[in-house]
Amino acid sequence: MTDVRDAGFKSVTRVADARRRLLDAATPHERTDSVVTADAAGRALATDVTATTDVPHYRRAAMDGWAVRASDTFGAGDRSPAILRADAAGADSVAPETAVRVHTGSALPEGADAVVMIEETDRFGDDVEVFDAVAQGENVSPVGEDVTEGEHLFDAGHRLRASDLGLLRSTGVRTVEVYDAPDIAVIPTGEELVTADPEPGEVVETNGLTVSRLVEGWGGSARYRDVVTDDRDSLAEAIERDLDADVVVTTGGSSVGERDLLPAVVDDLGEVLVHGVALQPGHPGGLGMVEGTPVVMLPGYPVACIVNAVQFLRPLLKHVGHLPDAPHPTREARLDRKIRSEVGVRTFVRVRLSETTDGEAASEDEEASDGDDDTADLPTATPTRAGGAGVLSSVALSDGWVVVPESREGVPAGETVTVADWEFQP
Repeated sequence: MTDVRDAGFKSVTRVADARRRLLDAATPHERTDSVVTADAAGRALATDVTATTDVPHYRRAAMDGWAVRASDTFGAGDRSPAILRADAAGADSVAPETAVRVHTGSALPEGADAVVMIEETDRFGDDVEVFDAVAQGENVSPVGEDVTEGEHLFDAGHRLRASDLGLLRSTGVRTVEVYDAPDIAVIPTGEELVTADPEPGEVVETNGLTVSRLVEGWGGSARYRDVVTDDRDSLAEAIERDLDADVVVTTGGSSVGERDLLPAVVDDLGEVLVHGVALQPGHPGGLGMVEGTPVVMLPGYPVACIVNAVQFLRPLLKHVGHLPDAPHPTREARLDRKIRSEVGVRTFVRVRLSETTDGEAASEDEEASDGDDDTADLPTATPTRAGGAGVLSSVALSDGWVVVPESREGVPAGETVTVADWEFQP
């Protein structure tokens, strides 16, 4: 491997190509576990799941009212109500020309085939006047109306949500077979990093913490390791210690400076797939493989670290853990300040969103446009920074990111842009 610390980044790899190399080299794990359905939120199913019972498993009233035989109400109207005998509430059967009081969700008494809504009736002593005829099956939920026994519910690989757990339990599924959460070792590196109050020249470790919490939000299990100093032997030992993980992630030490030793260490232990990506901020990222374990080398600057984590670690985690790689939610906005970017580099710009009033101008440097303005109701996106890879507050205080593709050289003010919410963790 050429020592890039001497040469610098002579070339960088496009994001899509780098991601493809990484995913092609990584193998999904096959560890599964049987867990109680109630505890399975966020886990990916290892098998297809079908319902083991009907929902509802009995005929039930869909409205508050009176359970009747529909034929006993034929011809009923406001001027000529049907007169039925009121039977005791809770009766388990309905005789001809009688009615039983029921509530929404009540089991339908034997013999009844419809429910008259309470507002279409009047009670007089032992009788019920019905002012509206009902058809057979009206206001009745039949057996299996929601789900039928044996019905396919979810495919293997589906990540279970809270609402899914309720559905599974209602259909009699008490346990599910799920994939183990992918095990991600997160190793912060850098001799200047501390976890206590910093002295001059020291920096509080934040990248490892941020990445660990992102991992957990994405469906993984994070081993948040202690800081490792910038020493070849120490770095190699730390990586080798965690090769039993599904993925090893390092933060810092991935560039071409005097103390950026990780690419050379990974190359000594295994293979560097990519070093340097066409990404702004975040081009010093690196990807490798050591003894079959993917190694993601994230840059030390916090913003660059996050961008690389989302672009490479997130899809890798989803891949090895059999988790769906759902897209981040987005919304449209009107850019109020131009964005500069370099052709051939995918640029991520942090923006703040604010609502605008009708007719409000985007900014002074926005060029006038002819025709109707379809963007008047869109929020305004104000770039906070295009650079500043070390300014973590610019991420925490932004509302999302605008991605400028490699094919464009900047985005003019006034253009409608897509803002992605990168804090969303599906």
